[in-house]
Order: sequence, then structure tokens, then C-alpha cells
Amino acid sequence: MVSWINALMAALALPQVGLPAVFIIAVVSATLLPLGSEFAVIALVSLDADLFWPAVLVATVGNTLGGAITWWMGFGAERAYERIRHRRPHEARALQWLERFGARGCLLSWLPVVGDPLCAVAGWLKLPFWPCVGYMAVGKFARYLTMTAALMWWFPAHLNA
Repeated sequence: MVSWINALMAALALPQVGLPAVFIIAVVSATLLPLGSEFAVIALVSLDADLFWPAVLVATVGNTLGGAITWWMGFGAERAYERIRHRRPHEARALQWLERFGARGCLLSWLPVVGDPLCAVAGWLKLPFWPCVGYMAVGKFARYLTMTAALMWWFPAHLNA
């Protein structure tokens, strides 16, 4: 069993397989599906430390793309709501908070639990798409960089094993 897991992990560590896998996992995890992509990045980097920057950048691009998809989901949901109800939705406290901060609020899209819905709310509020995506990218890059660097700093023995 252990040899099968080691073979699978070695296959995923190959740049032609590992990085696309990280990208797909990062895209899916940035939608409203409950999936974390940090483990895929950390697993890849722990198998090949030379893939630190490529893994962080691929995960950032994938997660930002997923956040952009979530923005569009929120945009479409708001339009459907208006079409069905023939009126604007009641402004909740979270909506008012994000409206006040605007696209800059998407900088917090890296947060667990609330980050992905934040992207959807930004779309719902029709905040400007490209500034939202830019702030998402900055926040997500900082998260992947911090988490992956922390792994390399706190658990260096696992990276050379």
C-alpha cells in the first residue's frame, strides 16, 4: 500500500502532471465547493522543492481564475434574482460592508470559509470585474507564498526525505 501511495505522489510531483493537478485543484477550490488547494501545493513542493515558485504561481493563477468564476456566478445569481423578483435584493450587512470597501474587499478572498462567498458577493454587487480579480490575485498569492514558505521553514526535514 505504501509503495502505491509513494508511486502516486511521485507521479504527481512530475512537472507535467503535478502543476496541472495543482492548477485544477486551485480552480475548483476557489469556487463555492469545499476543497482546499493548499495541500496539493504543499505536497508538490515537499516532493520537489525546486517547484516552489512554479507551484505558488500556478496555484495563484488557478485560484484567481476560480475566484473570477465565482464572481460571475454571483453576478448571474443577482441578475436572475432581479428577473424573478422584479426588484433589487434587500441589502444585508455583509453586502453593505463590501459595497463600502469596493473591489479592495476582494483582497480578503484568501480567507477560509468567507473568501469564496466574498467573490460571489462582489459579483452580486456588480463591483468592477478586473479590479476585483487583481485584488483576488494579490491576496491569493500572499496566502500561497506564506503557507508554502512556512512549510519549507517549519518542516525542512520532510522536503529532503
